[in-house]
Amino acid sequence: MAVTLQGILEHILFQNEENAYMVGRLRPTETGQKHLVCFCGILPGVQCGETLSLTGDWKEHATYGQRFEVSSFKSCLPSTVYGIERYLGSGLISGIGKSYAARIVNHFGEKTLEVLSHEMHRLKEVPGIGSHRLASIRDAWAEQTHVRDLFIFLQTYGISPSLCRRLYKAYGDQARQVLEKDPYRVAHEVNGIGFKTADRMAQNLGIPDHDPMRLEAGIFYTFDTEELNGHTCLDRLSLIYTAQELLAVDRELIESRLDVLLRYGKIHLLPDGRLQLTHFKVAEETIAFLLKRLLQKPLGRDSIDVDGALEWAQKREGFAFAPEQMEGLRTALTKRASILTGGPGTGKTTLLRSLVAVLKAKHIRIALAAPTGRAAQKLAETTGLTAKTIHKLLQFKADERRCLHDESFPLAVDYLIVDEVSMLDTRLAASLLKAVPETACLLLVGDSDQLPSVGAGNVLSDMIQSHAVPVIRLRQVFRQEGISSIVQIAHAVISGNPALEVLSSECSELNPRDDFHFMVAETPEECIEKIKLLCTRYLPQWYDIVPQRDIQLLVPLYKGTAGIDHFNEIFQALYTPNGGQVAWMGMHLGDKVIQMRNNYEKNIFNGDLGFIQEIHPSDRSLTVDFGGEYVELGPEEIGDLTLAYAISIHKAQGSEFPIVIMPILFQHFVMLQRNLLYTGISRGRYKVFIVGDPKAYATAVRNQKSIQRSTGLRNLLRSLGHQS
Repeated sequence: MAVTLQGILEHILFQNEENAYMVGRLRPTETGQKHLVCFCGILPGVQCGETLSLTGDWKEHATYGQRFEVSSFKSCLPSTVYGIERYLGSGLISGIGKSYAARIVNHFGEKTLEVLSHEMHRLKEVPGIGSHRLASIRDAWAEQTHVRDLFIFLQTYGISPSLCRRLYKAYGDQARQVLEKDPYRVAHEVNGIGFKTADRMAQNLGIPDHDPMRLEAGIFYTFDTEELNGHTCLDRLSLIYTAQELLAVDRELIESRLDVLLRYGKIHLLPDGRLQLTHFKVAEETIAFLLKRLLQKPLGRDSIDVDGALEWAQKREGFAFAPEQMEGLRTALTKRASILTGGPGTGKTTLLRSLVAVLKAKHIRIALAAPTGRAAQKLAETTGLTAKTIHKLLQFKADERRCLHDESFPLAVDYLIVDEVSMLDTRLAASLLKAVPETACLLLVGDSDQLPSVGAGNVLSDMIQSHAVPVIRLRQVFRQEGISSIVQIAHAVISGNPALEVLSSECSELNPRDDFHFMVAETPEECIEKIKLLCTRYLPQWYDIVPQRDIQLLVPLYKGTAGIDHFNEIFQALYTPNGGQVAWMGMHLGDKVIQMRNNYEKNIFNGDLGFIQEIHPSDRSLTVDFGGEYVELGPEEIGDLTLAYAISIHKAQGSEFPIVIMPILFQHFVMLQRNLLYTGISRGRYKVFIVGDPKAYATAVRNQKSIQRSTGLRNLLRSLGHQS
């Protein structure tokens, strides 16, 4: 039988900003209740000091004892002097901490909230509050009022507090009006709110299923969904079928609306009949046009004595280059644009180092870039020169959502080298090429056997398969003495060979000197226990490491017993056994985290790894160390972080980790693909441990199929013809 409790929210012990789950303590107002009551449940938007009416049941928790589990609640602003002071002192309002909350309430008493709402100027009566602090309090109080109203309005639709703040940030006090007028608009303009949430709001607002606004939103949502799968264009029939399934309306209605969008140029018809949105059409045409311009223009500098440069480079390295390395270096020195591809151990590093040395000796201005900070650091270590992320190289302006360097203001370089191009998505590739001067040379470096970019497109593969750009392909693995087993296994995987020379059943059987290990575990539970033993006992004993920093779990899937989410729960508990200082979103001080979305304003990007350095309860912000860059993230930005003790192999692209551990089980069946396994293995710099089922490993090696991305770039590039 449901019970109702009333009281003042005294403490918030835990709060998940994403789903509004809260654990707190209530000071009951009923007669006879002297002790604080522990409760838990979904309570979006409430703050310390509010008067709550909680409906639910008492439950016994195995760890925390008796708690009140909330099924529904009502909230009102505090009416008692004590409640008001708790409310204002919670850090809710910028400019009012505990000290100023006490001063304000001592001065105005029970009329405090009325003064804040209608006579804000009277705050100057409180000692210590001047014009500057008053302005800060006024803005924060107005924002909190609007955000609170928005919370209440959106509770029905399951929109979390962090998304609520994001909506307010996008539209200000007009947020509710925007949602009521065109709920589908937010699905395009606010990250985190998709079509389905917007559609739920629209239905509650009485918008009919066949409304043109809804049909268009469903069509664009279908494009957006396929973009997440890497596609930049879609087959018409596939688009119509998927949109019809989503919208549950007659096919004729979707076809009619699609024709309208085509007629008005909001969607474009490609020559082969596929459909494409404007931004991808422009990006792919830009890539093709600018590559053609580069390839057709003769070298704009004094020619280099290539034979002499090759001889000099070999003397400098101290050994004779293989024929394909010689030909590769010759191509890189004589072509305006070229691609260097090859797996680990094939001599890419030697070729890059020699190319940079020759260019430096000839006083040619060089720029080095890569898609991520970790990849740029690796490129810098290889060449001995500074390398930047592509965004930093182009000087991306977050407030204007554009790059400083483009066709009107190109980079001041003669030769641009870009590494890890398999990670380059279509739009970033277009931005990069726009900044390359007409007189410069371009070398794109990447491993075509790795996974394609997280973002839409398949730029490296499309360029290679089009035969439009000269390709330097290094195939020979240099099997010198002491070659890494990781390199040998990686090449065995990519050639389809699933053979494993050494299998171990227990951690104690492993040889710490080996750099590749396969430990058999046939069930998810066995796999987890062996990985825990490795991370907490054996690896710290064998190697001079900091486990949280130097060990990276790469896991094929998010869900399941041996999935990313469960591994993160396990390792957070292992590394912070007492819970540590709890941050918002269920993270702790010192937790390893990963950024899941590009945040241009803070210059952090999808896939960046960091550690929580500070927690600021007063304004619910965090300071995160992203590789030496300390970034403060507010409540609406923290939702873009997730734990990173375990991450996906896709997110690991462009990175190397001292020690990689990969669980490979039949539970991961849908992701057991050759290029995924190859990419994961090649992320290990010194040691790779695979824990799992050898049969699942063999299945992955034999499965060469991967999702074919639908793009228009390859056909555009083929029109250039092969440039010899």
